[in-house]
Amino acid sequence: MKTISIYDSLLVLGRGIGQVMFQNNALSGLLMLVGIFLNSWQLGVLAVGGNIISTLAACISGYGRDDIKNGLYGFNGTLIGIAVGVFMQLSLWFLLLMAVASCFSTWIVRLFSRQHSLPGFTAPFIFSVWILLGICTWITPDLLLVSETVSDTVREVDYVQAFCLGIGQVMFQENLLTGLFFLAGIGVNSWTGTFYTALGTLLPVLFAVFWGIDPEMLNMGLMGYNGVLCALALGGKTWKSFVWALCSVLLSVVLQFAGIKLGITTLTAPFVLSVWMIMIMQKVVNTKGE
Repeated sequence: MKTISIYDSLLVLGRGIGQVMFQNNALSGLLMLVGIFLNSWQLGVLAVGGNIISTLAACISGYGRDDIKNGLYGFNGTLIGIAVGVFMQLSLWFLLLMAVASCFSTWIVRLFSRQHSLPGFTAPFIFSVWILLGICTWITPDLLLVSETVSDTVREVDYVQAFCLGIGQVMFQENLLTGLFFLAGIGVNSWTGTFYTALGTLLPVLFAVFWGIDPEMLNMGLMGYNGVLCALALGGKTWKSFVWALCSVLLSVVLQFAGIKLGITTLTAPFVLSVWMIMIMQKVVNTKGE
């Protein structure tokens, strides 16, 4: 059996974090991890823990070596680790549930890889956390942290804060510097990705301002992070990809706003749903064009 060096393991870890924002680059992941630690060392540790657990689950299950190497089994676990730290109180049960959810996300990733209609993106993370929150709400509500309500006292949009937090909130980070580290992580790997990240976080803010959405929601980055992922997922170097990315970003804003109004813990569901819808539309358009 081939042994994996510590260096190779760190590369896998870095890519697993970078892949949260579609960056198959260990340096990108390192910069993002530094950004998380700047905001909260606890969330940084949990991000690493979730990444390692989900990746180990893939290794033990004998899943594709290349996919594991490229961090494709690590990024959902990364998000789960952070999410558990955001929504739950620290305890032994907390750690056990994080481990179970991280492993579960790996198996969902595997299920998505068996079909070629739609990519899973962060759907395994979404399903795992929704199930986890549902179980805790039903059986052990004391494990859950009390969520803070968004105040409506803010009357003006802070565009710098909305920009930075719109990027940082991709991984639940409410810190301006963290958002800039995430942007730098993308920048070292792809200038095109940097452009689409900026587009994905700014366009929702402008659209939401026009729509009259509460400025506090914008300042917290809640309307931008799904747009960032949409733009990164669909954006390319052609005008056609730019337009598709634009449509997906705007659709994600509508879905996010609707989800919040309905009291849903949306996570990155607006991103996944909007990109899936656009991809289906692309297939329809391409089929008619043949």
